[in-house]
Amino acid sequence: AKLPDPQLHWSPRAGFNWDVFGTKNTQLRGGTGIFTGRPAYVWISNQIGNTGVLTGFEQLDNTTLRPFHPDPDHYKPSTVTGDPATSYELALTDPDFKFPQLWRNNIAIDHRLPGGWSTTAEFMYSRDVNGLYYINANLAPANSAFVGADNRPRWVGGNAATRIHQHVANAIVLKNQNEGRSWDASFSAEKLFSRGFWFKTAYRYAESKNTVDPGSIAFGSWNNNQHSGDPNLPGLAYALASPGHRFFMAGSYTAEYFNFGKTTFSVFFDSYTNGNTSYTFGGDMNGDGGTSNDLIYIHRDQSEMNFQTYTTGGRTFTAAEQAAAWDAYINQDPYLSERRGQYAERGAVFLPMVKRIDFSVAQEVFANLGGRRHGFQFRVDILNVGNLLNSDWGVGERLVHNQPLQPQGADAQGRSLYRLRAINGELMSRTHEKSAGLSDVWRIQFGLRYSFN
Repeated sequence: AKLPDPQLHWSPRAGFNWDVFGTKNTQLRGGTGIFTGRPAYVWISNQIGNTGVLTGFEQLDNTTLRPFHPDPDHYKPSTVTGDPATSYELALTDPDFKFPQLWRNNIAIDHRLPGGWSTTAEFMYSRDVNGLYYINANLAPANSAFVGADNRPRWVGGNAATRIHQHVANAIVLKNQNEGRSWDASFSAEKLFSRGFWFKTAYRYAESKNTVDPGSIAFGSWNNNQHSGDPNLPGLAYALASPGHRFFMAGSYTAEYFNFGKTTFSVFFDSYTNGNTSYTFGGDMNGDGGTSNDLIYIHRDQSEMNFQTYTTGGRTFTAAEQAAAWDAYINQDPYLSERRGQYAERGAVFLPMVKRIDFSVAQEVFANLGGRRHGFQFRVDILNVGNLLNSDWGVGERLVHNQPLQPQGADAQGRSLYRLRAINGELMSRTHEKSAGLSDVWRIQFGLRYSFN
């Protein structure tokens, strides 16, 4: 019934800019400070909407109790007494909660090289001052653990095992911590040549880590946060927006003629890490109620594996077949093959770099009228022009599936039991496949602009 108290935020900052030799050829600059961003008020509004009074909650693991019905009134009770719901969710906020703040530092050098080249090297490091994380205060301690190489905690017994208070489905508390951090290093060089040529190139590598990627829903932010142990202590791992590598080159040529026309040709080549993801189990492996938050264990060899024979689509896959296929899958996967005997990390599976080229032509016609320059420009942009030339160029890659293992509980010895996912009647055998988004195909756009100054 009470929101967090107002908190005063201080954002002290200091910076410098130094002409090292007094010749304006070498500039050293940098700074440090606390930065306070615009808060996401939805984090607080979760508490207003999930008080245990406005809504009730039913967890129906057996769909025969409430089969789907198109009439939204079908399952409404015939009488409404106003009594509290038998089960409900709570979203809470720590009384001392503060909106996020970041401590950011950067150091950079700008240097003009002989021949007219301008270069920049920069390093940036940031760390949370008031970062975010969530706990489920109603999660009971694990009452069991798996046996074997994968010996993570386990909750056995459904709601009776996972809930401290049985009427409370979950009690998600928004809290502060200062674990999140990131760093970013970059280098760039550019030059304006004579006769209308211009060129620039740059490289950047950056990493960002946190303990949770908070979304708009408190329970979803906690429940979908991937881990290999205690969901209330997920540990530091890659953020889902961790950038990785990026390299680009840009160039243009402009020709102006007869004092009434100008033509510009531009090319932009971009190569970058195409996102990151995690390898998780396809279901609730540890019994904590989350169906997509359990990071897989990466087996050292087939002796640590424990597959369950199953039949799908009229075909039976034996445990031995699955073990051999999974062992081969690990070997061909760049990430998994390096982490045998360990748990997968959240966000640590980085997709292959994608390479794309954009090309544009702009034709301008202008004239001086009434003391002003009036111009019409017609522009053609071809995005991902390489894909226009060859359908295999400029196409990104994604994981065939990030949940290769489907949990089946535990066997009689207490070892985790699972199946290897089959796709189109075949066991998974390769990590990547081509993606098919809008940016994977070539596009052309036309523009017409009138300008006057």
